Amino acid sequence: MTDDDMADTLAAMGPRLRAARERRGATLTAVSCATGISPSTLSRIETGRRKPTLEAVLQLAKEYGVSLDELAGAAPASEPSTSTTRRVGDGKAVLPLTRYVGGLHAHKHVLPTVQDPPARPRQVAHNGWEWLCVLYGRLWLALGDQDLILRAGDVAEFDTRSPHGVANAGPGGPVEYLIMFGPQGERLRPRTPPAPGLDPVAQ
Repeated sequence: MTDDDMADTLAAMGPRLRAARERRGATLTAVSCATGISPSTLSRIETGRRKPTLEAVLQLAKEYGVSLDELAGAAPASEPSTSTTRRVGDGKAVLPLTRYVGGLHAHKHVLPTVQDPPARPRQVAHNGWEWLCVLYGRLWLALGDQDLILRAGDVAEFDTRSPHGVANAGPGGPVEYLIMFGPQGERLRPRTPPAPGLDPVAQ
């Protein structure tokens, strides 16, 4: 491996570490408590502002349940299964759906039934782009100053640098939704057939 190859591998490792963490549904604070690496250091590694040490990579690979080859981009992540489902804050279940670490990836979230009207969702902001689709129930999406109630079939797309948060919109059952997330701002590319009479080459 040349010096350039090594630099490229290290540069790509930050987004892969971030994707691996988010696939596990873990916060920087939770990972910091588990590994002893400060949240600020983790954040700088994920955003490429700091090169990870071998010790840090080994700790994070173990914490996230991924191989060094996966973090280096030399092998795809293992096939997701129901055993990868994780329970995070307030009983939310997260199931990774993509087979790789890094790049555009998908996961399914399930929010449990609530008995009382919820408080406004706690908001976070980070780099990336997110596409969200509700499968079942009513989802409260707090996006900046906006409050949206999304129902089955509703889709939202937004820059995750905008403060955002979600919650079950109220009593009535659980909420299931899909998320497609591009940590580097990757987006979905809608493709539709050309309208009748139009030359597809000219579009």
